[in-house]
Amino acid sequence: MAKASGLATAGLVWASCLLGQALAQGNTPTGGIVGETHGNLGAPAPWGIGLQPAAGPVKEAIHDFNTLVLWIIIAITAFVLVLLAYVVWKFRESANPTPSRTSHNTIIEIAWTVIPVLILVVIAIPSFRLIYYEDRARDADLTINVQGRQWYWHYAYPDQDFAFDSRPIPEEDLKPGQPRNLAVDEPLVIPVGKNVRVLTTGQDVIHSFFVPALGVQKYSIPGRTLETWFRADRAGTFYGQCNQICGTNHWFMPIQVQAVPEAEFTAWIEQAKKKYAQADGAPPVAAAPAGPQQLAALPR
Repeated sequence: MAKASGLATAGLVWASCLLGQALAQGNTPTGGIVGETHGNLGAPAPWGIGLQPAAGPVKEAIHDFNTLVLWIIIAITAFVLVLLAYVVWKFRESANPTPSRTSHNTIIEIAWTVIPVLILVVIAIPSFRLIYYEDRARDADLTINVQGRQWYWHYAYPDQDFAFDSRPIPEEDLKPGQPRNLAVDEPLVIPVGKNVRVLTTGQDVIHSFFVPALGVQKYSIPGRTLETWFRADRAGTFYGQCNQICGTNHWFMPIQVQAVPEAEFTAWIEQAKKKYAQADGAPPVAAAPAGPQQLAALPR
């Protein structure tokens, strides 16, 4: 009984410490111990483990939460392993020729109910904080409408009055350094250090806008407009894909985000307004920030 009481007390103290750590977490994480690096390329790596390196604050927050949950899982696994070994040794047949018929232990039963609840609370607090942090942009510097179509992406810059399609580059047309099934003909260009509001919708079926290095993943659903945001803290190229099985050419929807300095982005905007102007000479269509009907009307 004394051992059980000590075990329960130790478990409660441990869970309380983790709860304090969760409460102390803020919205300016460090990236934890998983994948901390400063590369300018976000793409899958052969035989890679862990998360892709963080390129912005949203992904860093995901890294921190992943690290917290990983250590909780390690602690639980180690505790169960030690407890199992103790039970096998302590209550082996040779040491207990007459088995105990004890059927209840109040302290242990309370402990194995309370401790898992506390662990779930420890996980839930930073989990909900992360969900709300990712939910929508505050003081966004740029808005981009993302529409998933079978099977390519349509991007609109409503404040700059232009839109364009983005499709993968065929394998035979790839240039050195362009990854197969990830490189596209028209990348999504964003300025470094700016908060980018992303409004997603679908034209036909449900797609998913997913760029791991930037910590952005949002469904594009027909008839609905969903919001999220991200920020690239350094220049680079960051790849993603639709991770929703949306049809036979599901693999045909890669995402390439090009983060460039603000001056370069401003110059690209001026070129893009001319490049993506409608062929009939009409002024470019401006998509309303939260209107799926307007997005569906944009030219292909």
